[in-house]
Amino acid sequence: MKIVILDGYTANPGDLSWDELRKYGELEVFDRTAPDELLCRAEGAEVLLTNKVIINAAAMAALPQLRYIGVLATGYNVVDIEEAHRRGIVVTNIPAYSTMSVAQMVMAHLLNITNQVALHAEAVRKGEWEKSPDFSFAKTPLIELDGRTMGIVGLGNIGRQVARMAQAMGMKVMAVSSKTEEKLRPLGIRKAENYAQLFSEADVVSLHCPLTEETRHLVNRERLALMKPTAILINTGRGPLLDEQAVSDALAEDRLYAVGIDVLTEEPPRKGSPLISAPRCHITPHIAWASAAARRRLIDIATSNVACFLHGKAQNTI
Repeated sequence: MKIVILDGYTANPGDLSWDELRKYGELEVFDRTAPDELLCRAEGAEVLLTNKVIINAAAMAALPQLRYIGVLATGYNVVDIEEAHRRGIVVTNIPAYSTMSVAQMVMAHLLNITNQVALHAEAVRKGEWEKSPDFSFAKTPLIELDGRTMGIVGLGNIGRQVARMAQAMGMKVMAVSSKTEEKLRPLGIRKAENYAQLFSEADVVSLHCPLTEETRHLVNRERLALMKPTAILINTGRGPLLDEQAVSDALAEDRLYAVGIDVLTEEPPRKGSPLISAPRCHITPHIAWASAAARRRLIDIATSNVACFLHGKAQNTI
């Protein structure tokens, strides 16, 4: 049986191994696959693994031997699920592999904004502290999080872990969630009545909802207008959750204190993004998921998904 990984580099740039998958068939691993290379590379494959390479109806029609598509991520919008079901092709994803890593990145962005450790460390390196007339030297205001309100949109695995981390730092947590208030109360989370309440009351807003037509540009000019000028926005979810121009304008006009994001609407940002040059906007290049531990879990779960499928007991199916 032929197994093909179309774009394995981000999950495994060379520090991990795909060897466990080799037990289940003839394995070919490509670091990256351009759209015009897909059919040639996937020809004859019964099992196809993809992260960002799009597998649409036309591709499935051209690959008659294809029985299984494994998405090397949690989101599965790169696969035409309806067409796969119509053709009897099993599709799986990798849930919950990066929960701790993404939550940790949320807090890293938040602490970077509130404490500016790198900025102050670099200032010391440049000799600025040496020139200070005082023993204590600060380039920016330092913000204490204790007692402030964290507003979370989406209480899945990552959202709940961010809530726990925020609570450990003394923050109050409120959330927009489909869960009832009775279920949230034992978690110490207050249920927001609506987006308007969350955006207007929260000192920090962190986004952890899926990207749908309803959540696209969830953070728009109207909701930004509700936020405190001292508020912080964090997005480690999906880039299009933000109206990037509206967020950039809010920062430029001092209607928003700071933003920490790990995702953009276009990745890589070939055409640029208004957020890249926006003041007080801190961007990491979609790496929240990519700790070695999380990538190892991803590969282990992907391998288990293939094994279960081959044994007739598919798991993590879409």
